Amino acid sequence: MTRAILNELLKLSPAERIELALDLWDSVESEEPPPLTTEQMQEMERRYADHLLHPEKAFTWEEVKARLMARYGNASPTGRKDPT
Repeated sequence: MTRAILNELLKLSPAERIELALDLWDSVESEEPPPLTTEQMQEMERRYADHLLHPEKAFTWEEVKARLMARYGNASPTGRKDPT
C-alpha cells in the first residue's frame, strides 16, 4: 500500500475506518487460524486452569451482553447487527 492511499484512508471518519477494517478482516478467508504463540498458549492454559478452579467466576454470554448493553447501549459505529 502506498503512503498516498494510506493518507486518503486516514481521512475517513472513525466509523468508516472501522467498517473498512471489518470488511478487510471479513475478506481474509482462511480455514485455519494462525497458530498461537507460546505466550498466547500459556495464557490460555492459565486462564483455563483458573476457570477449572473457580468456575463461579465465569459469566454467560447473556450476562456479558447485558453488561455491555447497560454500559454502551445499542450504539454501533458500523451499523452491523448483533450476531445473536
